[in-house]
Amino acid sequence: MSKWENNVRRVVPYVAGEQPKNQPDMVKLNTNENPYPPSPKVAEALQKISIDDMRLYPDPAATDLVNAIAEQYQVKPSQVFVGVGSDDVLAMAFQTFFNSDKPILFPDITYSFYDVWADCFRIPYRQIPLDENFAINPADYAQENGGIVFPNPNAPTGLALSLDVIEEILRSNPDVVVIVDEAYVDFGAESALSLLGRYENLLVVQTFSKSRALAGMRIGYAIGNEKLISFLQDVKYSFNSYTMNRTSIALGVAAVEDEAYHQQIVQKIVETREWSKEELKKRGFHFADSSSNFIFARHETIPAKELFEALREKHIYVRYFNKPRIDNYLRITIGTREQMQKLFDFLDRYITAVSA
Repeated sequence: MSKWENNVRRVVPYVAGEQPKNQPDMVKLNTNENPYPPSPKVAEALQKISIDDMRLYPDPAATDLVNAIAEQYQVKPSQVFVGVGSDDVLAMAFQTFFNSDKPILFPDITYSFYDVWADCFRIPYRQIPLDENFAINPADYAQENGGIVFPNPNAPTGLALSLDVIEEILRSNPDVVVIVDEAYVDFGAESALSLLGRYENLLVVQTFSKSRALAGMRIGYAIGNEKLISFLQDVKYSFNSYTMNRTSIALGVAAVEDEAYHQQIVQKIVETREWSKEELKKRGFHFADSSSNFIFARHETIPAKELFEALREKHIYVRYFNKPRIDNYLRITIGTREQMQKLFDFLDRYITAVSA
């Protein structure tokens, strides 16, 4: 090994869901993308963007987007922080707020980027086991710590916490920042934004990647106390002033301003999710009730890995996690009704074949 390698920061990287090349018969249900296009207003905004603008730096404060988000959620612009996807926002938050010698806390089954960031930034952490039903027990977070982060609804389980449970965690931890990662909140959970007035240590993070169908533009944001946002801005401007490009800012504004379309596609996904739950039950699947745009399910007789591989051979992609406690589950993104029907048609053929 070369001597310079002794100074390399070594981490186990996050592994994203597979991004296969587009095929005519492909059904992609593995990365929780929205199956519907963004708002028509986004397409209109894209047509208005001048190619000449590309030679100019973007607004480092992303003022138009910040103002649009603030208006949508009825908060001050000084309470909004934007970044290149919620991953960027969360990474900035980890660097900003988790600097104690005490471990930060997050669930053992959760978004698998949390431990990657903690390792990368040299943040001590403790993973708190979910209970036998994959639920968070708020009492487990009433211990000494350097900060708390958890998704609501949780990923990959899809289970949502009530505001009462979130508030119990906040009450037990007044001296550290508590981050609620709400990537999937629009599909059936209640946002913690209503608690901001009572808890200055609460940071709520959301994204345009799921319910607003803009995963390809990488837009995320945080809303919180003005002091929290100010600290986040200081870290951002110490790292990279121009994090969000002009196109993302313009299209993000257009997406926020078309709330009617946003609600329309969310409702379609929720309706398809509820129908899919019944269809999966008919075929021998078991799962907790999902409040997200995916279902985390296991079959009563067929191993998850076997199903995953059989589906993949037919260009139907779902997510499989080879991890303790969840290695017999598949995370199935909710697609269009037509995409889900293709999944069910395959399952009917496959389950019949293996049962013969």
